Amino acid sequence: MTTYPAPAPAAAGSGYRHELYPYSGKDEFVEGTARFIRDALDGGEAVVVAVPQDKASLLRAEIEDDAVRYVDTSRVAHHPGRLIAAWQEWLQEHVSEGRPVRGIGESPWDAVRGQAEVQELRYHEWLLNKAFAQGPAWWLLCPYDTAHDEDGLAQMARCHPEMRENGRTIRSETYDSQAPYRFTPLTGACDPYDEFAYTKGELSSVREKITACAEEHGLTGRRLRELHLAATEVASNSIRHGGGQGVLRTWSEDRRLVCEFRDAGYIDDPLAGRRRPQPRQAGGRGLWLVQQLCDLVEIRSTPQEGTTIRLHTALPE
Repeated sequence: MTTYPAPAPAAAGSGYRHELYPYSGKDEFVEGTARFIRDALDGGEAVVVAVPQDKASLLRAEIEDDAVRYVDTSRVAHHPGRLIAAWQEWLQEHVSEGRPVRGIGESPWDAVRGQAEVQELRYHEWLLNKAFAQGPAWWLLCPYDTAHDEDGLAQMARCHPEMRENGRTIRSETYDSQAPYRFTPLTGACDPYDEFAYTKGELSSVREKITACAEEHGLTGRRLRELHLAATEVASNSIRHGGGQGVLRTWSEDRRLVCEFRDAGYIDDPLAGRRRPQPRQAGGRGLWLVQQLCDLVEIRSTPQEGTTIRLHTALPE
């Protein structure tokens, strides 16, 4: 499916710390995160806070300091595939100054839009360890409300090398840096769905099939054109790297249009599409573009089963 190089293994002592902070209720959230911020300020460190707006307001009431930057997460909070690049952007100013930096990052778990988004947000937490394995050195605290289901907390613990407990940091017993991520199997396509096998020279037919399903559900204009562009990129990759052919399925689910592409290729880089391409980089821009154009992207790829990519686009209300 692709020729993107796999990321280098995590380097010992790379300086990136990734810590889970389980909490219960707003008071405990403020207590733990405010302590984390004050410790950073006492040590001359800068802090980037990327949490839902209601949580940010609670922290602002406690701490307002020039060294604490409260970032607007609205454009990326529900787009897990864009979050790693967002963190790189938020950190850039402090890293370029050579200043130590800490971060606080919490996803909008109370407002997730379906189980597919939940799974991708968890996967993002795991990918952070690979994305920052080679630097820069910084410390990210991830609050997680224990009011969410116990399975969710267990999944999050497997994505974090460290956990905060009673104000101190302990090692996460279930985190394994060498183990692959344990995906929850993709749900089946929702009935009714359309299926179309495509090969070289049939990209226009792929777009026609998507248009028919999209217009049936009221998706037109700019958003449909963006979906066409993303779908063309994925289908082209199937033809180039996935054995010369693929299968498209389309259906609606959770007020989203879903376009699923299956082929025999294999993507060996779990970070493909999640890192911002460099200006002179040759290749590697296709899946990045797909992440920017779609509301949610699911990628599952193994040498044995090939690649499945699902593109989710929100339908008009």
